[in-house]
Amino acid sequence: MLLSELIRVINPIEVKGATDKEIAGIEIDSRLIKQNYLFTAMRGTQTDGHKYIPTAIDKGAVAVLCEDIPTETIEKVTYVCVADSEEAVGKVATHFFGDPTQKLKLVGVTGTNGKTTIATLLYNMFRSFGYKVGLLSTVCNYIDEKAVPTDHTTPDPITLNRLLGRMVDEGCTYAFMEVSSHSIAQKRISGLVFAGGIFTNLTRDHLDYHKTVENYLKAKKKFFDDMPKNAFSLINLDDKNGQVMVQNTASHVHTYSLHTLADFKGKVLESHLEGMLLEFNKREVSVHFLGQFNALNLLAVFGAAVLLGRNEEEVLVALSSLHPVAGRLETFHSPLGYTATVDYAHTPDALVNVLSSIQGVLKGKGHIITVVGAGGNRDKGKRPLMAQEAARRSDRVIITSDNPRFEEPQDIINDMLAGLDDKEMKKTLSIADRKEAIRTACMLAQKGDVVLVAGKGHEDYQEIKGVKHHFDDREIIQEIISKEG
Repeated sequence: MLLSELIRVINPIEVKGATDKEIAGIEIDSRLIKQNYLFTAMRGTQTDGHKYIPTAIDKGAVAVLCEDIPTETIEKVTYVCVADSEEAVGKVATHFFGDPTQKLKLVGVTGTNGKTTIATLLYNMFRSFGYKVGLLSTVCNYIDEKAVPTDHTTPDPITLNRLLGRMVDEGCTYAFMEVSSHSIAQKRISGLVFAGGIFTNLTRDHLDYHKTVENYLKAKKKFFDDMPKNAFSLINLDDKNGQVMVQNTASHVHTYSLHTLADFKGKVLESHLEGMLLEFNKREVSVHFLGQFNALNLLAVFGAAVLLGRNEEEVLVALSSLHPVAGRLETFHSPLGYTATVDYAHTPDALVNVLSSIQGVLKGKGHIITVVGAGGNRDKGKRPLMAQEAARRSDRVIITSDNPRFEEPQDIINDMLAGLDDKEMKKTLSIADRKEAIRTACMLAQKGDVVLVAGKGHEDYQEIKGVKHHFDDREIIQEIISKEG
């Protein structure tokens, strides 16, 4: 595509050099630049891409998109200066890859918890209806049945548009996407056209980045502010922030709730460790999921599918055959009679949801033993809150290591323990070795008890000092259970 055509979709402040150049590719990372590429210099949270302009040119870049044109320029290179490179790169990438979201229906899911479950279940459901479908999620990206590994909840705009373009090329008519607060704030979704958006909930998370809950809320809200008028916004009325999200949206607003009148109204009729009997819009459905929070997730899936044109009856049939996403209340049964469950809960609110669900099923007839940690180099304020919520809703708690990253595991554990009073401390152990912590929890469990291993869910690694070591909570539990009985 000619550079002149590519920059037609943005408003450059200045263009220095010829624009009749054929652009073979676009990259944010200077290491990936090839001959005749456009390099986009982004001011990131870790580093400033402007520093890498010379490297990109040495590797073959013939054009540079930037916010500041270097004082020393090269004649053969064209410099496109913009006010906001984050905003511009999304639009340029969308145009370069053929405006993929004009050719498929893209639905985004945002909120603190539930994004992965809702996006993945919609992907599975629409595939069961016979469509080719794309998925962009924390666990993995999919182009129909083809897995494409992921490092971020929402990739950078170039990777994102390249993936969406491949989805269109391979015949996908729908795509479902987790939309993180980081991706909204950093404008990674700039240029994309959404057919719909879903809001799950908003609780404390990512304050290491956003600094305040208000900033975090504003980032989520901007997603709905920018939603086109022919799209739908589906919001959770059981969260106080649901109505706030759509105050300024031009889209068609729809609601879902377990507790108040809504377009999509649900109720939990029965609950047990194997699943629930639900009532959605006065129709009953039996599902393989546990917990009120999952009832809400399924209600969002139900509502979105109906808003995308499916009839309620066929959606309920499809819901009854769906299974939990990997690492989301994924259960394993011990021959000794206890149940172990792995969940991604890594915020205080998510822990409350999971533990309340288990309490609701046990009804005091079994003990809950919770293994939980907190990530390093992230919001430290939630560490004592995580420990408090675990201790209040569990009979025994083991505080352990999660992904310590560049912090000392014991320092993180101490931050968590600082949130506990004397009574809570008496039922709490601290074991830094996560494998040993899980093994100890299973040893403490008796028939009828539930062991919850929280925080990492689907992750198959533990990040220590910048290195990812293989570690999978589910594998550890299966190994322990296989040696019992």
